[in-house]
Amino acid sequence: MSPAFPVAILAGGLATRLRPVTEKIPKLLVEVAGEPFFSHQLRLLKKAGLTRVVLCVGHLGEQIVAQYGDGAKWGVHLDYSFDGPRLLGTGGALIRALPRLGDVFYVLYGDSYLPIDYQAVGRAFLAAGRLGLMTVFENREAYDSSNVWFEDGRIRLYSKREKPPQMRHIDYGLGVFRAAAFADCPRDAVVDLAGVQSDLCRRGELAGYEIKERFYEIGSPAGLNELDQLLRKRSAGV
Repeated sequence: MSPAFPVAILAGGLATRLRPVTEKIPKLLVEVAGEPFFSHQLRLLKKAGLTRVVLCVGHLGEQIVAQYGDGAKWGVHLDYSFDGPRLLGTGGALIRALPRLGDVFYVLYGDSYLPIDYQAVGRAFLAAGRLGLMTVFENREAYDSSNVWFEDGRIRLYSKREKPPQMRHIDYGLGVFRAAAFADCPRDAVVDLAGVQSDLCRRGELAGYEIKERFYEIGSPAGLNELDQLLRKRSAGV
């Protein structure tokens, strides 16, 4: 099996931290270095050989459909899964999209810019033989609150509530799952992906893969400004 699985992008949130910009456009269309953020994400994925993308959208998602369509002009195939009349949370949105994703798929957040080897992550998932895989980064509170105890190549604990001193890593923002990871979850209900991952970890079904490169995000004004400057420098050849 090739690790060029479909990619689910979680992009249905309200992006309240970026208001007032996101009162009129969804987060994926926020401008970064002269282009919508989603254009930068698509470029990364296509470069990695990942050309099947399912967008889990909600708030103002129709604008993304209108601008990107089926993805043909980008050389990718885009599909869309709408939350419906109410937001379902990160896990609920994924569960709703399962018929479009198949048995194995990557999961990426709609505000994450991750310049890494995606297929290496996919190969690690296949080698681990678990229902899920979480990429982790040794954060040591540098960019956000550490929430992963990663030791000897495996995740000992993933929690946003517990805080043992061994927690020095953070969820990097890219995961891989089998559809079976969501078998026991309710359908058309609010489900938090973090809760699903914590449950997988307790069951010994969450593999860990450490990333050495730092992550970038546009979930906050500071993160948006930092990535904007980085990409402008790169395009200028600095």
